[in-house]
Amino acid sequence: MDHQDLKSRFGIIGNSPLLNRALDIARQVAPTDISVLIQGESGSGKEVFSHIIHQLSARKHGPFIAVNCGAIPEGTIDSELFGHEKGSFTGATEARKGYFEVVDGGTIFLDEVGELPLGTQARLLRVLESGEYIRVGSSKVQKTNVRVVAATNVDMYTAVQKGKFREDLYYRLNTVPLKIPALRERPEDIYLLFRKFVVDFVDKYRTPSIQLLPDAQDLLVSYNWPGNVRQLKNIAEQVAVLERERNINAAILSNYIPADAKQSNLPVFVNEQNKDDFSERDLLYKVLFDMKRDMVDLKKLVVELLQNGINAGTYEQNSPVINQLYKDIDNNSGNVAARMSDEYGLPSPATLTIHNPNRPKPANGEYRYNAQDVEEIEESLSLVDKESDLIKRALKKHKGKRKAAAQELGISERTLYRKIKDLNLD
Repeated sequence: MDHQDLKSRFGIIGNSPLLNRALDIARQVAPTDISVLIQGESGSGKEVFSHIIHQLSARKHGPFIAVNCGAIPEGTIDSELFGHEKGSFTGATEARKGYFEVVDGGTIFLDEVGELPLGTQARLLRVLESGEYIRVGSSKVQKTNVRVVAATNVDMYTAVQKGKFREDLYYRLNTVPLKIPALRERPEDIYLLFRKFVVDFVDKYRTPSIQLLPDAQDLLVSYNWPGNVRQLKNIAEQVAVLERERNINAAILSNYIPADAKQSNLPVFVNEQNKDDFSERDLLYKVLFDMKRDMVDLKKLVVELLQNGINAGTYEQNSPVINQLYKDIDNNSGNVAARMSDEYGLPSPATLTIHNPNRPKPANGEYRYNAQDVEEIEESLSLVDKESDLIKRALKKHKGKRKAAAQELGISERTLYRKIKDLNLD
């Protein structure tokens, strides 16, 4: 089957050498049973290539299933993939087959495979190496004959270096790497794709035909297309449905293209630390360093008070604020830091407790604090302790509702579930 036949059969449009190279690799590897790792940006068409590999293989009459690993909660991913026994966990009212059992003899496409938890990665490695798996809640080893085609839009090698993906699994999946080019890497195909999408949507919605003028074509090619083919298709649909003027120039088309990238024809360089997989440990470090800095500032303030003393007038004038501050600290309030900063204008957070603030003032009217009147509370700087404490406080605040607690902490519910399990907070 040549390129044209392959493109016609699977609805692929374009003549880019990079696209043709990807098709060649898919066609060559399809008849074998080896694992394939499809790499490419989101929206570039990775799932289409998984269908090509399955349909051109000896398994084409067997089942095919696509699983989005990033969309399945961490607590249920093992059950979804490998099945479970009745009563193996809360809500398991009956035994259930997993995808690897259902698709026996066929092909399973694991999209966003980089999102799999490390425990599930170990189970997947065993399936790839021996074809064996165990249902959740069972001790019986079962066999399956499934071909795995995986896909990811992240740099897997970097994920391996960061310890987020098993190195042995990476090399086992990456037997044959298949790179899908981004849309900006195949500019000669952009106008062809847009024309095809517009014609399809005009026919679907029964609207007048669209004509793209030369300056609009130039704008299409010069745009970076971070969303790739999926974004191009979305814009084509908007133009076909919403635009009253059917002869589209650059000015009209620019209304449908994000303003911050209309003139860009350069690839997007992403800072690793700003990606969506930004390390939670880095965030905790930042919080701890900010707390440490505030602690130092507060200590300086207290030392200055101890050295210079506080006269009686100053004490009387500020006693309501000081007494409220003592009360907040004694009650171990969770928002002491915010109240000190917002209401009292003091650095945050507080780590000092001053004992007996209402003791009688000396006869000479000069009130001076002594060293024994100040006690410094040394807080643990352990990341595990801080993380555990924050999670406990969030769960307590929201009465055990994990979804609300996850939103409060700024993490996903799936990540919170894993943290609770890892830290034994059940």
